[in-house]
Amino acid sequence: MNPITDAVVWLNDPDNWQGPQGILSLTGQHLWISFLAVLIACAIAWSLGLWLGHTGRGGNAVVVISNASRAIPTLALLTILSSIGAWFFGTPATVISLAVFAIPPLLSNTYVGIRGVDPDVVDAARGMGLSASQTLWRVEVPLAIPLIAAGFRTAAVQVVATTTLAALVGGGGLGNIINLGLGQQKSGVILAGGFLVAVLALATEGILALAQRMLTPGRVRRKTTKPITADPAGAAA
Repeated sequence: MNPITDAVVWLNDPDNWQGPQGILSLTGQHLWISFLAVLIACAIAWSLGLWLGHTGRGGNAVVVISNASRAIPTLALLTILSSIGAWFFGTPATVISLAVFAIPPLLSNTYVGIRGVDPDVVDAARGMGLSASQTLWRVEVPLAIPLIAAGFRTAAVQVVATTTLAALVGGGGLGNIINLGLGQQKSGVILAGGFLVAVLALATEGILALAQRMLTPGRVRRKTTKPITADPAGAAA
């Protein structure tokens, strides 16, 4: 049989869907690791992005942090953390590495989204007596939500696709299926594992795209359909 036929046969075997190393269990592990990584990245990137965007300072800092995070190879960081000690081996190392990987799109989109709010609207809010924090949460954040959601969508899909690397350091997830195929030299199993990861990433993209569309007002939707890739420093001007 060719690899495609082998993959179809393997995926249709009920035994491969059950148990601690079954597809359902590994998918749950994959999503849990991805969720933790994105959650940590959001806590860091959103806090920093909102503060810098609101104060109008730190455009260069956003560029430096984003570029530095992108420059660190996820696999290299994963390997380094796993070698530090037993506590980091497996899921903790994977979560930290993926969180670093997810920070750039979250940070840059949040910063640019806040800085992109019409200054006249902000001035009007302040003229009505709103405090700095009230202006941020009642005016700037709601108007920046489309771009913030776009950054979240990009980060989440990237993390789901990259969580496959967890299997290399004893973590869970669908990468274990690919490792199994490599160990057994069965290209059909490798193909099946890759297919499952691709389906999960596409499903994540579709669900978050729908959520982003629901969060974006109709007249803004046409202007904000893609994540921001422009240099955040330009937004500070």
